[in-house]
Amino acid sequence: MRRTTPAAPAAATDVTSEATLRKDSFGRRLRRGGAKNVMVMSVAAGLVGTLAIPAYAFAPGTDGIQFGATAQTQLTKAAPQDVEVAEDVIAAPISEDGYDAVTGEEIRAAEEAQRAAEEAAAAAEAARQAAAEQMTSYAAAASEYTPAAVYGSADPASVYSVAQQYLGVPYVYGGATPAGFDCSGLVQYVYAQFGINLPHSSSAQGAAGTQIPVSQAVPGDLVVMSGHIGFYAGNGMILHAPYEGTVVRVQPIWTSDYWIVRI
Repeated sequence: MRRTTPAAPAAATDVTSEATLRKDSFGRRLRRGGAKNVMVMSVAAGLVGTLAIPAYAFAPGTDGIQFGATAQTQLTKAAPQDVEVAEDVIAAPISEDGYDAVTGEEIRAAEEAQRAAEEAAAAAEAARQAAAEQMTSYAAAASEYTPAAVYGSADPASVYSVAQQYLGVPYVYGGATPAGFDCSGLVQYVYAQFGINLPHSSSAQGAAGTQIPVSQAVPGDLVVMSGHIGFYAGNGMILHAPYEGTVVRVQPIWTSDYWIVRI
């Protein structure tokens, strides 16, 4: 007798197949969802990283030496400087030595002082030129200052003897009497006593005689130089009225730029 296996019910088989299909479908959806999640998370991480880059660039940390503040920056933050400027400051020179500002009043005072100095220098120069002109151009007659001639021959020795009488007379600018002499006034006064009228001018007196070699000079001859004149006293000496504050005296000739004239 043959045994046969009874067939499974059709309903049970359908249920099993449907459950299997659901399981497979859920697995596929789960795998697809997981892949999507991984993709979304990767994209999100990339976006976060991208957004973080500018923030990091504009606000770095201070751990790295390249991001640390310099000593100058720290000093500026620690000790800010205030500068006060006066209202009348018109120029403020700046230098490493730290000069003070110059005010308008100081500049005006300096300009006034400079003008005053220039005016004083101009006045002094004008006075000097006037004095030089007077010394070289005055030509009053000797008779206005001296008595009549009292001596004879005006040989150099006699002239020098008379000139010695006035040693010690004070120098007076423009003077031509024993009350006071200047250089040409002394020569004029001495020669007037010999009846010789000379102008009151050193250059004119030097041109009134004859120039001779220095080696032939004797006391009483005239020592002539630019702007000055006197009597030769021998041995390289001169008897003359030097300048204000001095007296008629004998002293060594101080320059080689002179010549000898005999009247």
